[in-house]
Amino acid sequence: MALLDPLFGSAAMGEVFSDSARLQHMLDFEAALARAEARCGVVPGAAAQAIASKCKVELIDAKAVATATAASLNPAIPLVRQLTALVAKDDPEAARFVHWGATSQDANDTGLVLQIRQALGILEADLAGLCSGLTQLARKYRSTPMAGRTLMQHALPTTFGVKVAGWLDAMNRHSDRFAETSIRVLVLQFGGAVGTLAALRDKGLQVAEALAAELQLGLPTMPWHTQRDRVAEAATMLGLCTGTLGKMARDISLHMQTEVAEVFEPAGEGRGGSSTMPHKRNPVSAAVVLSAATRVPGLVSTMLSAMVQEDERGLGDWHAEWETLPEIFRLTAGALHQMATIVPHLEVDAVRMRRNLDATQGLIFAEAVTMAMAAHIGKAAAHTLLEEASQRARESGKHLREVLAQNSAVAERLTSAELDRLFAPENYLGVAEELVDRVIDASRRHR
Repeated sequence: MALLDPLFGSAAMGEVFSDSARLQHMLDFEAALARAEARCGVVPGAAAQAIASKCKVELIDAKAVATATAASLNPAIPLVRQLTALVAKDDPEAARFVHWGATSQDANDTGLVLQIRQALGILEADLAGLCSGLTQLARKYRSTPMAGRTLMQHALPTTFGVKVAGWLDAMNRHSDRFAETSIRVLVLQFGGAVGTLAALRDKGLQVAEALAAELQLGLPTMPWHTQRDRVAEAATMLGLCTGTLGKMARDISLHMQTEVAEVFEPAGEGRGGSSTMPHKRNPVSAAVVLSAATRVPGLVSTMLSAMVQEDERGLGDWHAEWETLPEIFRLTAGALHQMATIVPHLEVDAVRMRRNLDATQGLIFAEAVTMAMAAHIGKAAAHTLLEEASQRARESGKHLREVLAQNSAVAERLTSAELDRLFAPENYLGVAEELVDRVIDASRRHR
């Protein structure tokens, strides 16, 4: 499906989870294992050097590994077999120590962790760029009034800065999650056949510590062959992040609608056009992000389902992770990159936002008048009065301000100047601007 890779994925993330990268990271484990065991006196130093010199993916027949995996159920098995043969050509004695004391899942899982570390670096760079773009956008439109919408209907005035600050606040939390999850996920997997490192006798923990240091990974309390919460957490974290990106994309696409026309993705040659309608300007990036937000939850569900693994080695459920987690990373990376790219260049029509505030002929200010009247006649009575006035305004086609001016109960308690103030959106924004400032300050501390 390479035809669609530039649309839904990320070239950088594609490289991280390519076949060659997968094999190289497993070879990195094997080389580091040999060096660690040499440091601990388990294997000869010369053997470690000989093994490490052959841990290069360009020396491996990847097609042969793939073919053999169909029979062995595990790419580490044919990979180790090839590595052993390569070492044996130059140093038969050193070949005896290839994969010493390890199991195939150690190579698979640690290789995956090394890929995840690289993948998180790519995601964090785009996340930082997105947060920077959102911060600038929130600051610029901090006080720009627009219609707040609940249940797809006009509700009360808000500001575009508040909307953007909501996106930014969520992305700040994802930044925290990335950091927290990295601590738990970026750890070594090394346990041998059943997690006891029995083949290394009393040197097991010493080798594990040296191996973790070689790979610059955390050393877990114990091996985690069938405790899959770590990789499931990574998947879930990405699912949460993609969900927020989807919410942003939904908002942007809604506000790009012809009838709303308040916010637009950046225009560009060949971007968002139609094969038959020359006037179209479609929300391209929003569509890509929404596609990811639709697909990723099901993939996360697969990762959660795969946690239920048997005893010391999973049958089928572990294998279900192998293509699922890279796809989650790929889709998340594509969505995050799309959003990080467009946010700094969003086109915002503040004039249209102000015009749309008047689309309901003043009804959007009904609560403001209700609260003003409540100070005189109580909340319940004021709510009933404004509900009836709003209905009359809808039926007559008159502006709510005009209907209220003709209401004796209102005229007795509110002056014309007071009514005018109540129908100015900047006078009913509550703490909108302070909320934007709080989020921007919090974002600054995250960077």
